[in-house]
Amino acid sequence: MSATEILREDHKQIRRLDVVIIKCYNELYAGRHVPLEDLERIARIIEEFLDSIHYSREEDSYFPCVASYDHLKAEIKNLMIEHEFSRRIAAQISKHVLGWKQGGDQREPVARFLRTYSIYLQDHMKKEEEFFDKAEAEILSREEEQEMFEQFKSVIATASKVDAMLEEIKFLEEQPWFTS
Repeated sequence: MSATEILREDHKQIRRLDVVIIKCYNELYAGRHVPLEDLERIARIIEEFLDSIHYSREEDSYFPCVASYDHLKAEIKNLMIEHEFSRRIAAQISKHVLGWKQGGDQREPVARFLRTYSIYLQDHMKKEEEFFDKAEAEILSREEEQEMFEQFKSVIATASKVDAMLEEIKFLEEQPWFTS
């Protein structure tokens, strides 16, 4: 497996999360019940899986390796800006879930920011997939892909965090509000 394949595998899991997010905001907009604990879980997955793991892999290893060839720098800059946008939406989701937990009427802002996040995810992953295609075809050697793969694997905490996040997604996929 290569570094690019790991990032593409992350995208498969992120798409699972996106399905959960879409169902969640649709349920909220329809006025149906979604437990606050599940909303907190979604916010945590966004923060821990997307930001702390997936974006970290890209920002700390993948993008610098590609950029070292003085190629695709504009695309990298744009993807990094989008990562920051993602972090800001995620902060708003967390803020409004917390406000709801504290008794405020936050259903609409939570649903709105979840919907915004879903739209962002779909667009962003499409751009990243195109970026990965270019990087694989034009820049990265098999050796570099393997080195990055080994670097990704060497962070043991990341592997256990990924497994934990996948279990969280599975848990959400099994909830009554999701399966109805």
